[in-house]
Amino acid sequence: MSENRQSDDDPTIPVPPHPLHRRKKLPWQQPKPAVDDMDAPERVRRLMEDPAYRQADEDVDFLQKEDTRGIRLQLDYSKAETLLREHGIEHTIVVFGSTRIPEPAAAHRQVEACEEALKSSPRDPRLQQRLEVAKRLLAKSHYYRVARDFGRLVGDSGSGPGDNRVVLMTGGGPGMMEAANRGAWETGAKTIGLNITLPHEQFPNPYLTPGLCFRFHYFALRKLHFLLRARALVAFPGGYGTLDELFETLTLIQTRKVAPLPVILIGEKYWRRVIDFDFLVEEGTIDPEDRELFWFAETALDAWEGILQWHQTNGTPLFD
Repeated sequence: MSENRQSDDDPTIPVPPHPLHRRKKLPWQQPKPAVDDMDAPERVRRLMEDPAYRQADEDVDFLQKEDTRGIRLQLDYSKAETLLREHGIEHTIVVFGSTRIPEPAAAHRQVEACEEALKSSPRDPRLQQRLEVAKRLLAKSHYYRVARDFGRLVGDSGSGPGDNRVVLMTGGGPGMMEAANRGAWETGAKTIGLNITLPHEQFPNPYLTPGLCFRFHYFALRKLHFLLRARALVAFPGGYGTLDELFETLTLIQTRKVAPLPVILIGEKYWRRVIDFDFLVEEGTIDPEDRELFWFAETALDAWEGILQWHQTNGTPLFD
């Protein structure tokens, strides 16, 4: 930029100043020199290194304090919300299921490893139990294929990979969630994962879209984002986490705290063993109409076609 203080076109108009730099520094742009006070530079250094001097939004220690919990809650919500909007995500199909049910090849390896360990200690009851559990997980590993197929159906829906009206969302972990994300990813569609910060390290599954893989501090805000855009919940066989999300969703629909949405449980035999829904009706702890808030399916196509039919009947078609 020219050092002239006047414009060449009109000498009465000053040249616009540089947006950042000045020709002469302001007094506070340099510390008090040691020539005037020998200890001044060291005192200034200590002041600037003290945590109190950190800018608040860059002070992680401050943001982790009890008094700033409200700010953290707001940030936990706002970051994901802002990025989902930037990606144009309108609605989601949410998939839950066990992180412990691997793909069939991995399940076979687990069984083989247990069988090999049992050879050296055939009477060890712990090894025998591990083998039985590994065999049960192998039997359920076919659900990995079902979840993957379901992800493909969601990914292929709409007008193509760039159509973000309906996007698959999971908790971002392995097992059933990985399978669903993987199927959608294989179609070229965007796919979302909502991870959570835990005391132990965890990794997102590799089939999530960069920019749509989030890590939450609070379970409550993560749960909020699971349902804010949800147009269906599909629950594969799972444990505590799956049951938590399933029953929270059913309770919100039961109380009409959220607008009703289709809830599909994949694997009727598994779910009827885990929860006796009919018993709850017989005991009067839920109403018969509460039993109608979900249904069972066995295949990806049955689940997807059921979602489309439900929304058509409800007057809320997924795609206009």
